[in-house]
Amino acid sequence: MKSLILAEKPSVARDIARVLNCRKNLSGAIEGNQYVVTWALGHLVTLADPEEYDKKFKEWNMSYLPMIPKKWELIVIKQTSKQYHNVKSQLFRKDISNIIIATDAGREGELVARWILEKSNCQKPVKRLWISSVTDKAIREGFSHLKDGREYLDLYHAARSRAEADWLVGINATRALTCKYNAQLSCGRVQTPTLAIIARREEEIRAFQPQEYYGLTCTAGNVKWSWQQAKNGSTRSFQKSFIADLQTALKGQSLTVTEVQKTAKKTFSPALYDLTELQRDANRRFGFSAKETLNIMQRLYENHKVLTYPRTDSRYIGTDIVPTIKERLKACNTGPYKKFIPQLLKMPIKASKSFVDDKKVSDHHAIIPTEESALLEHLSNEERKIYDLVVRRFISVLYPAFEYEQTTLKGAASGQCFIARGKRVLIPGWKTVYEADNFEDNEDEEETTFQTADQSLPSLKKGEILPISTSSIQTGKTKPPARFTEATLLTAMENPVRYMESDDAKARKTLGETGGLGTVATRADIIEKLFHSFLIEKKGNEILITSKGKQLLTLVPEDLKKPELTAKWEMQLADIAKGKHKEAEFLKELQGYTNALIDEIRSAEGSFRHDNLTNTKCPRCGKRMLSVNGKNARLLVCQDRECGYRETVARLSNARCPNCHKKMELIKKGDSETFVCACGYKEKLSAFKARREKEGAGVTKKDVQKYMKNQKQEAVNTAFADALSGIKLQ
Repeated sequence: MKSLILAEKPSVARDIARVLNCRKNLSGAIEGNQYVVTWALGHLVTLADPEEYDKKFKEWNMSYLPMIPKKWELIVIKQTSKQYHNVKSQLFRKDISNIIIATDAGREGELVARWILEKSNCQKPVKRLWISSVTDKAIREGFSHLKDGREYLDLYHAARSRAEADWLVGINATRALTCKYNAQLSCGRVQTPTLAIIARREEEIRAFQPQEYYGLTCTAGNVKWSWQQAKNGSTRSFQKSFIADLQTALKGQSLTVTEVQKTAKKTFSPALYDLTELQRDANRRFGFSAKETLNIMQRLYENHKVLTYPRTDSRYIGTDIVPTIKERLKACNTGPYKKFIPQLLKMPIKASKSFVDDKKVSDHHAIIPTEESALLEHLSNEERKIYDLVVRRFISVLYPAFEYEQTTLKGAASGQCFIARGKRVLIPGWKTVYEADNFEDNEDEEETTFQTADQSLPSLKKGEILPISTSSIQTGKTKPPARFTEATLLTAMENPVRYMESDDAKARKTLGETGGLGTVATRADIIEKLFHSFLIEKKGNEILITSKGKQLLTLVPEDLKKPELTAKWEMQLADIAKGKHKEAEFLKELQGYTNALIDEIRSAEGSFRHDNLTNTKCPRCGKRMLSVNGKNARLLVCQDRECGYRETVARLSNARCPNCHKKMELIKKGDSETFVCACGYKEKLSAFKARREKEGAGVTKKDVQKYMKNQKQEAVNTAFADALSGIKLQ
């Protein structure tokens, strides 16, 4: 008898098959002596659409709402139905005695496999492969420690409850709003509170009144000093006249050193990456969207096998990983990392609490390199960037602290306090791994202060009198809170407490414990959905709420906008996964909430107005189309939800303007396409192609890679080399 292994993706299935010596290719499977390996393609089975329960639900009609299934039905996804039937035929083979679930080790991976088994009504015994990387070593170790599938039933119930809750709230509320206001309005238990956070930030920006403030610096004894308020230590004043009078008073005066303070300080490396922190960093440094980072991570995990499982919410590793650290370091001891790794290999690894903690590792540990050697030349530019972030972070936690001596000088002149600071590095520690990289994240910094930066300070003693040679006044304006980028929005979703209107301590605690809005695995999709629904748009790197988004928030019930509601549900889902809460109770509560939600929408007063209607008529139904800004494109979308026609009017291209070198927009008008730059430059696509070919840019990246590969493979055999080969050196 054989075991059937069900992987989530073909690439992982092929790796498992190779390790287990399965070589016979079947339709949608690979067979060996002991195992048959098959795969899903992500989800093969999903919850049925409303019309599957009753034909009348095809019509979007308010009177049919809420739709609450008595028994939840599963359907096979049409696009991947062929593979589902391939999997099903393997499940029911007479020589298959048990099933080994080898989908991603997480809530969603469990759902992928269990839904297939449930839909096919397969009752064979189940075992579970639970691994954090797909290297050959991890696969072998995983198969030597297979778990009983029954241990993961609660995880499946939590995943199923999450899917059913999203169906109940999302589909019913979206249909109710769309029917009520005759517009394509989408909402959900996570996306709507996220939208509300963006809207609140926009309100704060609009309500903000800037104020001018002033500061004063002077030079005395070759040191730059900043004026400082004695009471609160601020270097800013809102009184212009006071600062101007102080400057006048300082002319011809001296400054007396009142305090010389030297303090030894140390800082430790930032913690290892979880998915959200990696997405945040990648957006801040490279402009990658959360979805892009996740996709790149998935390739590094599945295809290249150089990084561990991406969908983790832990920034720690367990004690079981510590013995493998040196092997992981050897695997990434290449290219730029050769400067830092050899000295770590010579020393014993210290398992510091700053990055090793079993209590802070749930399903998966932090993202770290695998024991698989990395071939950097096989990685794309984007993959290199993400790999570099993870590797440097992994190396840095193994390095000692950054130690420095902080010198603070305080002085007095004209009855006012002055301050100067200097820093002397004692031990560079982990900062050497990042070389000249700047670690300061000033996204949330409110204002600029006029405190002098760290400088090289001469040796001064208390009581020394220094003549003031120059002084200057600085001015600035208070700034409103910054608009969200994808990086800062991820932070807000992870820590939404500060955006809550309620002061309910219990709700705040719940939010802190659940990890905020959504999960590490879903946040990227939520942001993408908001873009796709045209509820938010991008200007540069900033995220703005659209008119449609603003109107939606005035029309949805108040409860659905609050982060605390979805946080409460996430906590219940976490309890279901631990066996502490019953699935039936959770769904009963959700059904009651859905009924109340639909009643509230039905009785609400309000209206929706399209302020982006154009005179362009839809080629399908003839109705006027809406002009919308997508994430990287401008589109025309039919206002009729059932029609669903959309066309791209303009999109941001990778082509650079020959004048200012910024990315140009490609505008489509009928059959002609024209590049347009913000600086005013215009060029037809045909002219652009001709110019690029003339400049010698008609070669693709693929052509270059092919050429370079051939160069490596070809033996050196030139006439010059032949001539040199005959020379005998004495």
